[in-house]
Amino acid sequence: MRRVTGIEATGVRRSFGEVQAVRGVDLTAHPGQVTGLVGPNGAGKTTLMLVLATLLVPDAGEVRVAGHDPVTETDAVRARMGWAPDVFGLYEGLTCREYLSFVGEAYRMTRARAQARAAVLLGEARLEEHADAPVHVLSRGQKQRLGLARAVVHEPEVLLLDEPASGLDPRSRVELRDRLRGLARAGTAVVVSSHLLGDLEELADRVVFVDRGETVGQHDVGDLPRGAAARPWRLRALDPDALVRALGDAVTGVTPAGADVLLGSEEEAADLVARLVRDGVRLVSCQPLGGALEATYLELTR
Repeated sequence: MRRVTGIEATGVRRSFGEVQAVRGVDLTAHPGQVTGLVGPNGAGKTTLMLVLATLLVPDAGEVRVAGHDPVTETDAVRARMGWAPDVFGLYEGLTCREYLSFVGEAYRMTRARAQARAAVLLGEARLEEHADAPVHVLSRGQKQRLGLARAVVHEPEVLLLDEPASGLDPRSRVELRDRLRGLARAGTAVVVSSHLLGDLEELADRVVFVDRGETVGQHDVGDLPRGAAARPWRLRALDPDALVRALGDAVTGVTPAGADVLLGSEEEAADLVARLVRDGVRLVSCQPLGGALEATYLELTR
């Protein structure tokens, strides 16, 4: 059984001239888990990913990817790491089958092994019917799926993905989530940088929050801090007018089936539901607008 060690990065710094893109990031990604990298635009996420992918040399800090240093052991890291950036550089004159076979041979597979691996990946990416079509005829979403297939040709121990759901339709996003969960179950350390917090909350085991080039929190998804800031909740009732009257001045917005309110905690939401039921309001649902990941992100980066 192969030994995988995931990613350990501490105190990573990287500047471009006078601009400090990364000024002290810590990140741990364990084998067998999906780790989400979350932060606003300009927080340093892509710069960090490029450091992990051996494409940028950090100014300071210690980094280990699959047990190796990306700076001094570049080849060893690349042999064990898969990388899928947000914008792919594809050889558009090749067919999909030729492209994946070529990448496999670049990782020193035999031609027969590379072709067999390409056939498997084309099936997993739902690209069988395009196997012998040139890459340039694919849609953006299809190219995204082909790019992920390319990143796992060599069955890497660590997989880095920067905005992997960009351009994907809803079905493809669900399939991506299932695919990444499957890779994690097989022992891969998966790191995903994404702005789609709803998808990430369903996908990730843990999240690392980055803001202004620094790590501001690392949490297991099941242990996200609730935070003290109030956030919007949406209530629906069989009689929306009765609901609005019962809520009174607490209403922050009215919807066709109910109303929105600001609540500071799940306990406060439970108390409100109990009061409304006592008042005879026939509630259908009460849920936060946005999940715990989004609420934590807003709290940490406000």
